[in-house]
Amino acid sequence: QVQLVESGGGLVQPGGSLRLSCAASRSILNFSAMGWYRQAPGKQRELVAAITSGGSTNYGDSVKGRFTISRDNAKNTVYLQMNSLKPEDTAVYYCNARISVAPLALDSWGQGTQVTVSS
Repeated sequence: QVQLVESGGGLVQPGGSLRLSCAASRSILNFSAMGWYRQAPGKQRELVAAITSGGSTNYGDSVKGRFTISRDNAKNTVYLQMNSLKPEDTAVYYCNARISVAPLALDSWGQGTQVTVSS
């Protein structure tokens, strides 16, 4: 099974920026899509951003225009650049990798990294 390790979380002031990294234990070219999800206390886990093997991207409405997902295939790493951070962005952020074999899908998850936006 693939291992996903997130890093880059921490405390940042409102309006600041942070870049999260997700390092995979094998080539990310094998995945149909990779993405970032987040979960705040008392809330459901929600999609933040995703990128397909073809390079197309999807973003949650609350982060459009502020967050950018990207990948470095040579480093087996997916990134999430977060700009103009708001207190409501505070959550645990999880990396996801998906292999799709219709009609089935297999998801792998990282352990999560805490992002706290506060002054």
